[in-house]
Amino acid sequence: MSGLFDITCSHKINAVEKFLTKNPIFVCVISYTETSQVPGITFAGANSDLIKYTPAADSEFLYHGKCFSISGVPATPDGIPTPALLTRTALSMGKIPCLVVNSGSKIYPKIPSISFRVTPGRNIQYEPALELIETHQAFDYGKILGHQLSMSNDLVTIGESIPGGTTTALGVLTGFGIDANYKMSSSMPRNPHDLKIRIVQEAIKNQKITNLKNPFKIVSSLGDPMIPAVAGLATGISQSGSRVILAGGTQMAAVLAFMSSLKVPLNKICLGTTSYVTNDQNSDLEFLVRTISLDVPILSVNPGLDKSTKSGLVMYDRGVVKEGVGSGGALITLLLKSNGSLDRDTILRNIEKEYERNIEKLMM
Repeated sequence: MSGLFDITCSHKINAVEKFLTKNPIFVCVISYTETSQVPGITFAGANSDLIKYTPAADSEFLYHGKCFSISGVPATPDGIPTPALLTRTALSMGKIPCLVVNSGSKIYPKIPSISFRVTPGRNIQYEPALELIETHQAFDYGKILGHQLSMSNDLVTIGESIPGGTTTALGVLTGFGIDANYKMSSSMPRNPHDLKIRIVQEAIKNQKITNLKNPFKIVSSLGDPMIPAVAGLATGISQSGSRVILAGGTQMAAVLAFMSSLKVPLNKICLGTTSYVTNDQNSDLEFLVRTISLDVPILSVNPGLDKSTKSGLVMYDRGVVKEGVGSGGALITLLLKSNGSLDRDTILRNIEKEYERNIEKLMM
């Protein structure tokens, strides 16, 4: 089967061919929010002490297939590896260049990266995530870099690594008046919806938030440093004529909502994710995107991990992790660049080889 038919499009008119590419680049924005330290909010790290290392370690893995900030690789508490494994496979197979942007990561990665010079996000339960000037800076720096990337790349795929990011994304969507309760995804098989909702409601109460009008103020109060950075990147890229894949799940809906509030045209943008997110019965990405814009297609790909011989990969198909580090969007970019010459089985074999080289050898 042609690889392009492995990409599912939510749009009434199939938009897959609109995003075909010859020279894409993948950008991973790493970030941090103290909200991730609330017990039970995330699986992104084997324990709470390691959560802050996950974004840096994810980005190191993309470059080297191993991590320098931690021993081993980022994993869930029961050992299921980072989705950076899927992303690295896609980038390697497609010879797609990768750029890491640090927008508020608590740990600086031990690789070349671009810093937006903003502080890590604070716990929104008790105080604003960012100073207003930092939110503007993350957006403005993103817009400048996005313009530069558009000069040499016809498609830019933007992924992220920020533990606890679906909770701050819920905060931003709520701030924009979107009913996102019980619609956000989770890295955990049992989605802690009630906990996320409680955190956002406590944030609104403790920060005395009432009827915010300024989009930057909404993101500063209830969001995290990833959201304005990705929104700025996507704005600069699309306004300069290139196309954008926002590679991620429901967090990217918060990015879209922010861009929409700033009246940024969204006609060159799509969301790219895994089928594990779009088929998730405990979240609703399509509702969120449709509420924001009818012009933004959702592209999804099934990595076929249910057929894997590796137990750590099979667990993705059973509702653990699902997405992250732009894995779905990276796989979609690979298929778009290959113009349908790759199939799911070939990609799965390469993912398993990467797993054997860089995961199994650490478990021996």
